[in-house]
Amino acid sequence: MAMELNQNLYLSVLWCLIFTLIAFKLIRTRTNKSNLPPSPPKLPIIGNLHRLGKLPHRSFQSLSKKFGPLMLLHLGQTPTLVVSSADLAREMAKTNNDIVFSDRPSNTASRILFYGHNKDLSFAPYGQEWRQRRKISVLELLSTKRVRSYHSIREEEVSELVRKIQEARKSCVSVNLTLFLVESSNNVVSRCIFGHKDEADDLDGKSSTKSFGEIVKKVTHHFGEFSFGDFFPSLWWMDFITGLVPRMKSTFKELDAFMNQVVAEHKYGTRNNENKDIVDILLQLQHDARDDDDLGLSLDSIKAILLDLFAGGSETTSTTLEWAMAELMRHPEKMKKAQEEVRTVVEKKKKNKSRIDEDDVSQMSYLKCVVKETLRLHNPPALITRETNSTVKLGGYDIPPQTMVTVNAWAIQRDHDQWERPEEFVPERFENSKVDFKGQNFQFIPFGFGRRGCPGLLFGVASIEYTLSNLLYWFDWKLPEEDIDMSETIGLTVNKKLPLHLQPVPYYFCPKI
Repeated sequence: MAMELNQNLYLSVLWCLIFTLIAFKLIRTRTNKSNLPPSPPKLPIIGNLHRLGKLPHRSFQSLSKKFGPLMLLHLGQTPTLVVSSADLAREMAKTNNDIVFSDRPSNTASRILFYGHNKDLSFAPYGQEWRQRRKISVLELLSTKRVRSYHSIREEEVSELVRKIQEARKSCVSVNLTLFLVESSNNVVSRCIFGHKDEADDLDGKSSTKSFGEIVKKVTHHFGEFSFGDFFPSLWWMDFITGLVPRMKSTFKELDAFMNQVVAEHKYGTRNNENKDIVDILLQLQHDARDDDDLGLSLDSIKAILLDLFAGGSETTSTTLEWAMAELMRHPEKMKKAQEEVRTVVEKKKKNKSRIDEDDVSQMSYLKCVVKETLRLHNPPALITRETNSTVKLGGYDIPPQTMVTVNAWAIQRDHDQWERPEEFVPERFENSKVDFKGQNFQFIPFGFGRRGCPGLLFGVASIEYTLSNLLYWFDWKLPEEDIDMSETIGLTVNKKLPLHLQPVPYYFCPKI
């Protein structure tokens, strides 16, 4: 009898413990949930993935209008915090928060195409090696002095761009300006990085390989493809079945072969160009270091940084120029104002001038406003991605570690609370304005902000402003059709879906080439 009482007592205690643990867990779950940002209703398994859409920056903007500027989405098995206000972005950049938000999430494309998860600058996690590579980029590769040293390359390639447009107009009514801008941007970046134009090798008059620009175009396309592993880590094997991983590995094989050839040419002197380019600088830094780990410059790191620089410097430049020309064509009064300024500055210094100096561009204040307004409406990286490396408070909510964070820069730069007539192209808004794109004005962050802000800002702006000034000076432009399709498509950047076709009319000062 006593034994039965003891057993009943033990069972009662055990059940009490079980119920206590369950109750504690329920209370803790409710407490945690109540302190998380608001979330849209989710479906089983896929969560909020069905809400993503083909243009995530627009989908996130629509959701934020309903659920607030800080919301937690569940994209498959991946918790994703979406930030859609300048105030919250500013809070992320505070001293106590900046390091917490300085990681970048790993994804299938970056791991395969950028030599792993800790080799490059754009996608590597925050840490000592990343800080060393960032320091090298800022001080050695993309400093003000270094960017200025590339001025002759920019001038030569833009002069070639003008010549090609001049030649093309003789045989057709309109030209595909998009293709010209891509080629010119690729050549500028390629010459600065590799020491030669972005051209495929020719053997016996036949192209034997793709140009690096063509390979990078495939890389950016892969970033826009759906990966099961990115949203459902337990279903990583599905990316093999769909063919995504094999396609990425095939692209990487082409990419790595090109990089190995470039490094070999620079190491063993099999190239003709004697000017010091970025590959030379990185190899010299690696040679001068006691070992690769001192600067985080293994051979794979060098190749990953080179890919970062090319992908980040070429497509963003050509895309911004394309959007700028499209907006100016849709607003003839803005086009006229910009052209009058450019031509006044150039012709005031020297009549019949055959080339625009970069010093001339510094006097073109309205042109700079046009560039800023283009970057506001059409910033190439519409979404800035980060990942928390520890628990942090944001907007009064608790954000768990390893949460993917997406700052919707596109939505912030079109926020009615920050901008008057935010959907309209109004370069004049930047006249006599202190708002700049250096990461301190959080309503305008086309180059990011904080520790992970884009180190190529100076290089990109110099290329965009100089190229645009030449396009506006040497040609008047006409539309072959009534209107321009402004539809978007997305990869690493937000591009115009359809190429920009325009009819160039030579300005009377245009040199005979």
